[in-house]
Amino acid sequence: MQSTRSVPQSDSPVESCWSSAAQLLQHSTVRELLKVTEQADTISFAGGLPAPTSFPTEEIALATERVLAHQAARVLQYGPTEGFPPLRELLTTLMQARGITIDSDHVIVTSGSQQGLDLLGKLLIDPGNPILVENPTYVGALQAWRPYQPRCVTLPLDEDGLQIDGLEQALTNLAREGQRPKFLYIVSAFQNPTGTTLAADRRTALIDLAAQHNLLIIEDDPYGELRYSGNPQTPLVALDIQRWGAPRHVAYLSTFSKLLAPSLRVGWMIGPDALLQRAVQAKQGLDLHTGSLAQAIAYEACCDGLLERHTPSIRQIYHERRDAMLGALESHMPDDVRWTHPEGGMFLWLTLPEGLDSAVLLQQAIVRNVAFVPGTAFFANGGGINTLRLNFSHPTPDRIEEGIRRLAEVVNEGVRG
Repeated sequence: MQSTRSVPQSDSPVESCWSSAAQLLQHSTVRELLKVTEQADTISFAGGLPAPTSFPTEEIALATERVLAHQAARVLQYGPTEGFPPLRELLTTLMQARGITIDSDHVIVTSGSQQGLDLLGKLLIDPGNPILVENPTYVGALQAWRPYQPRCVTLPLDEDGLQIDGLEQALTNLAREGQRPKFLYIVSAFQNPTGTTLAADRRTALIDLAAQHNLLIIEDDPYGELRYSGNPQTPLVALDIQRWGAPRHVAYLSTFSKLLAPSLRVGWMIGPDALLQRAVQAKQGLDLHTGSLAQAIAYEACCDGLLERHTPSIRQIYHERRDAMLGALESHMPDDVRWTHPEGGMFLWLTLPEGLDSAVLLQQAIVRNVAFVPGTAFFANGGGINTLRLNFSHPTPDRIEEGIRRLAEVVNEGVRG
């Protein structure tokens, strides 16, 4: 009989086969934190999770029943890469309510907006290419694009969003180097992680700059419908379409994850014809198409008026929780801590006194069963040691109050040294 022996891990053929892109992959800071904070007694401000009470469970169950009763053969089969045709048509109507006038040829369905980010990175980035990103920016975008090895050029933010003069300076600096950026990435409404929204005058200026410099903008808009105060802002893609008659300088991403349920994994991309055609080709090699059953459920639920009925209740839940967090911060945090006051979305951004390290404070906070995301994760080129992100959509108001009280104790101890 042939003898067997256990093979040491170092002898595994996989270890010598990694591509250069695979070697650049990293675990998501937020996903890893969620594992730590799964205990029931931990108050987590870490993940960007919707409130479980916001899920329209019964309506989704009924929509699923109707879909399987009447369209099972269609939705359980392979489907077109561009997306479930009735859903693409419906999305044109939903986008009209946001001021975005398109036909169904200008929208494709993605497996969440996160897949849209990966597709765009795959299509646009070669190693060393400069891309423009807000500073700080969405960590999931940085993670999606890291394997493509871009050179991230960071742009400053203030309470009105991206600073246009900072963008102009970056474009000038790149031009002096004989380079132009592949794109600008921006979360235009209730930005992740800061909660800031790009002001109306800056939106117009940004579209002007895009035309002047032939700049492609990736507008990520997962939170735009989650406004609790202030006036709605016109999406950049709508301004782009108004100027050119069709998307030209803006690729727009959005999702049902914050309005229906994240597990559906149904998002969409709007953009110039040539970009969408390439995105479809790339998507065919990734997953063939977004799950037809999930697309049909989203379509059926929306046709039944679910979004119109349900979105106001989501806004009410999150409005209350945002206010609870702002009130708790005001009550418990020391005077030299600053935070943003978002008009919507799911996040607040804290800036601690200089000399404090939020990653160190996180370890102390976890001992008190409270968690957050250290700000360094959101800075493409380092920085933000004394910053952190707080999510207010998932915990209840009572837990927000208690969690902020515990967090303030940790911060006060850090201030005292």
